[in-house]
Amino acid sequence: MRKLAVLIIALITVTGCTVGPDYVKPEIDIPDEWRYSIDDASGTVNARWWEQFDDPVLDALINEALVNNKDVRIAAARVEEFAARVDITRAGFYPQIGYDGSAGRNKTSLAAGSPRINDSYLAALNVGWELDVWGRIRRASEAARAQLLAEEEVRRTVILTLVSSVASSYINLRNLDYQLEIARRTLKSRGETVELFQVKFEGGVISELEVAQVRSEYEQAAVRIPSLERQIALQENALSILLGHNPGDIPRGKGIAELGLPAVPAGMPSELLARRPDIQRAEQDLIAANAQIGVARSQYFPTISLSGLFGYASTELSDLLQSSSEIWGVGADALGPVFSGGRISSQVRASEAVQRQLLVGYAQTVQTAFREVDDALISSVKRREERAAQDRRVAALRSYAKFAQIRYDEGQVSYIEVLDSERRLFDAELLHTQSINDVYASYVALYKAMGGGWIQQAEAVANETDYTPDAVQQKSFNWFMKRTQPAAVEAAAGP
Repeated sequence: MRKLAVLIIALITVTGCTVGPDYVKPEIDIPDEWRYSIDDASGTVNARWWEQFDDPVLDALINEALVNNKDVRIAAARVEEFAARVDITRAGFYPQIGYDGSAGRNKTSLAAGSPRINDSYLAALNVGWELDVWGRIRRASEAARAQLLAEEEVRRTVILTLVSSVASSYINLRNLDYQLEIARRTLKSRGETVELFQVKFEGGVISELEVAQVRSEYEQAAVRIPSLERQIALQENALSILLGHNPGDIPRGKGIAELGLPAVPAGMPSELLARRPDIQRAEQDLIAANAQIGVARSQYFPTISLSGLFGYASTELSDLLQSSSEIWGVGADALGPVFSGGRISSQVRASEAVQRQLLVGYAQTVQTAFREVDDALISSVKRREERAAQDRRVAALRSYAKFAQIRYDEGQVSYIEVLDSERRLFDAELLHTQSINDVYASYVALYKAMGGGWIQQAEAVANETDYTPDAVQQKSFNWFMKRTQPAAVEAAAGP
């Protein structure tokens, strides 16, 4: 016993040895500044940027999505799964204690004499403890912890994408609404012209050719309406799924031309490494892969375990807990490889290859992030310039249409010139609305590319959510009631 105790102490003393490489943060080539800088950028990267659109309906939709979106709920459950996996791995640091209880009876037939019936009873505790001499459990715990942090960043990526998608979808929905309004307004105006020209034709003032020309322009506007209505319905369905609900109508707030314009967020390239969840995830995946090399290398060394047993065994149940029935035992085991046919070395090489892949992947993720921010910065400026040009174009075409109508009324030109001016104006107004949408979309893309503290603020809203089945069912019922019977819900809520 004394020698065994000395052996145990010696083994525990050397458990500080950990095989495998320690993680070292890789060197990344970081640009000093963005390739395309903006002079009027402000430090708003950590703000709840969607509130700068100044539309309460959009704010409510984003909160609704953070609460009910299925992807967020799946990501939250995966985080819980990997947190449990960390605890499973860490359990290897501690002794594993179990129990064993049994009772039995057997009959033995003797060659001479009567058969013998034997009873047996056992009640015992057993203890097993793997000593982490080579650091296998420590490396496995390091890998599990990194995988948990990687899943946390996956969840933040889901939240980042969700907020950006809801904002973009809502802005595009308001864009389509405004285009539909333009198309209907144009259709009404051209319908009045068709009626007027039909009266003139019947009075013999104009030819049937001119009536056909006017009607063709009327139908051109008419064909846009079902197309836009289809796009609006599809956009509403897509946005409903983001909100975590069945397809249906989406409430509206401000028109697209009435939305506020967010500020351009400021930030240095180096700050992006800490803000972007995809970069953080890539690094945690690299840390986990680095630790797995140590887990693979630890297989070269023996697994040393301690075991113990204490309990009672007896042939009579009444004597089971007597001191004379005590049984105990202690021991130490060492189990190691002698020949594995190259299995261990192959696992080590595979782990090292995975680590190299993730190292390159980490660098690629960082470079992609830099590109996305630069692209978004360029787009935010150039989209504004495009919108300004579209503003001037629409103004010019409105003047063209006005003067074409005046010249036609004076008999100086045919109605073909009026039709041409109206056709160009109609197309320009639709493009102008799309250019407004593109400006807002570029700001959404920029905030998404920048990352920032706003992700944590959005995550806080999602963290407050109760995802139990009863709570989810109640939220769905409340959403349905608000959409179908808003007056009844407001009355029930009270003043």
